[in-house]
Amino acid sequence: MIYLLGKYLHPNFEPFSFLRLVEYISARAIGAALTAIILTLALTPLVIRYLHRRGMVDQWRNTGVSSAFDKTGTPAMGGAIVAGCVLVSCLLWCNMSNLYLLAVLAGMVWFGGIGLADDIAKTRARSGDGGMSETRKLLLQAGFAAGLALFLASPWSPLPAGQAGAFYVPFLKAPLFASLWLYLPIVFFFVVVVGNAVNIADGMDGLAIVPSVFAIGVLGFFGYLLGNAIWARYLNYPFYPGTGELAVFASAFAGAGIGFLWFNAYPAQIFMGDTGSMAIGGSIAVLSVMLKQEALFLILGGLFVAEAATSQIQDKIGIRWLGRRIFMRAPLHHAMQHNGLAETKVVIRLWIVSGILALAALATLKLR
Repeated sequence: MIYLLGKYLHPNFEPFSFLRLVEYISARAIGAALTAIILTLALTPLVIRYLHRRGMVDQWRNTGVSSAFDKTGTPAMGGAIVAGCVLVSCLLWCNMSNLYLLAVLAGMVWFGGIGLADDIAKTRARSGDGGMSETRKLLLQAGFAAGLALFLASPWSPLPAGQAGAFYVPFLKAPLFASLWLYLPIVFFFVVVVGNAVNIADGMDGLAIVPSVFAIGVLGFFGYLLGNAIWARYLNYPFYPGTGELAVFASAFAGAGIGFLWFNAYPAQIFMGDTGSMAIGGSIAVLSVMLKQEALFLILGGLFVAEAATSQIQDKIGIRWLGRRIFMRAPLHHAMQHNGLAETKVVIRLWIVSGILALAALATLKLR
């Protein structure tokens, strides 16, 4: 809204010439971040009180960690605040006709909607195990992943000609391959897996939100560089006109994430729930796909990869196939806590790890 208003007013009315700032991605990114953080800080206390009144609180689930029971009764579904404030900020500051942006927002809303339905089902069942079935969630996620893959292969894809099927890996300038038949199954698998990875990591107060801000922030920075012809040429990356708008989205998310952390830090006054973790996972997945940085997620999202890997190895291979535990506890953060580390120390150490991984991902810009 502010973007469109500025585009109309500043060339036609001299008193509004200052609105030429909307032409600059950096100015809109700052505006989006400030808008999101102010909205989140203002609205979260109201949402906390509302969720308490409605009894929409976290339901206990046996994770093998004694402290989990202590958190029962904390309002859940706080991720709706994050996603909502990001959406409002984008409506104000972004070019809403940008297809890259619309794809990412669609991923955030779709996955967040699945998470919201799951959170509501758990609340109604009064059980942490009473949510949407795993099969139904996977089918809904797979439906979006298939739709995104078809969109990339369609004439409406915003990607330049010849780039739709290109698959890039860190440290290599040329794509590993450029074939839609090979690439689209990777997109399908990647979106489903990454869409769930943040959900697995969201098991301690404040744990998931900071690595998510790092990951989306780095991807937004990639979007800014790849959408700038000069920087893309200098760094030997393909030029993707329009991806700079994703930097504004990333800034809005950073603002909302920081505002949410104010209330989500230990001891948490509200949890993001599946609503937030899946909205974030969907955002990261679609951002990575639209920027052709799927392989970079192994570095940038290394913490989420480790959390998901330990959880799935424990559950699918250990418990189901072998009939015993492979790890003393899973996922990773519960294993660290089981070894005697306090929750706050586990969270801060994993924040540090995710920050280091974010810097390593940025280093790949030049190490090619």
